[in-house]
Amino acid sequence: MRHWRSLIACLFCAIGAVAQAAPVSATDDAGHLITLTTPARRIVSLAPHVTELLFAAGAGERLVGVSDYSDFPAAAKAIGSVGGAAALDIERIVQLKPDLVVAWGSGNSASQLARLRALGMAVFDSEPRTFAAIASSLERLATLAGSEAIGHAAADDFRARLRILTSTYQQRAPVRVFYQIWREPLMTLNGKSMVSTAIGLCGGRNVFAQLPQIAPVVGTEAVLEANPEVILTGGDDEVAALAGWRRFASLLAVRRDNLFIINADWLARSGPRLLDGTELLCRQLDSARRKRPS
Repeated sequence: MRHWRSLIACLFCAIGAVAQAAPVSATDDAGHLITLTTPARRIVSLAPHVTELLFAAGAGERLVGVSDYSDFPAAAKAIGSVGGAAALDIERIVQLKPDLVVAWGSGNSASQLARLRALGMAVFDSEPRTFAAIASSLERLATLAGSEAIGHAAADDFRARLRILTSTYQQRAPVRVFYQIWREPLMTLNGKSMVSTAIGLCGGRNVFAQLPQIAPVVGTEAVLEANPEVILTGGDDEVAALAGWRRFASLLAVRRDNLFIINADWLARSGPRLLDGTELLCRQLDSARRKRPS
């Protein structure tokens, strides 16, 4: 009997080894099919949002290099940097011998990504621009890392939270919003950004959604003409970020004291914490609605 138990145990071990050795594939956000002969054991992240996605997908322990500003979760701070998003240390990445590099298509240098691919590295382009793409990213990255159970559970949780927020806020009365990402020059985001998507989920309307650039420069006069009901920024210092608007007493957002701050990382990074930022944003827009005259 003991002999048979040993044989069965060995059989299961063999099956597990075959599963670990099997090729894995996933399509990245640029439409490229990435195939690895085995799940990645050594992964390099080239953007903070990628680092957050990989940890949430159960692949954090496999990260051997991250980009600058990869500061969440706390464990990411202990991983060595391979440079900034636009200026990577290619030599360092090569030394790390990654099985998988997860890049930020619009944020990393196109020429440097081309060089990594020319060196034979598997490069997954991460560019989630919808809530659905974030959930899908968790699953796809988990597939490549061999952590499917964790990644799929994280994606399911994300979708469940998203459904609650959508059903709660999306049909509420519209609120006109100006999202300020920089003061000098004054900059915002257009309707193709994830921030604008979050605003829309909360029943908000981005007053500069129609502009063609993803991060356009706008004039103070344009903001005054748009007369938003809410001015929102991701800055850390409310006085420095928003105080300048208070001199425009006729501005609706100023009259009703609807100048709000949200942690920039919660909205600017297309990772799981985007729902934390969106939930806070929804509450802020509800606060603006309550200040309307009856």
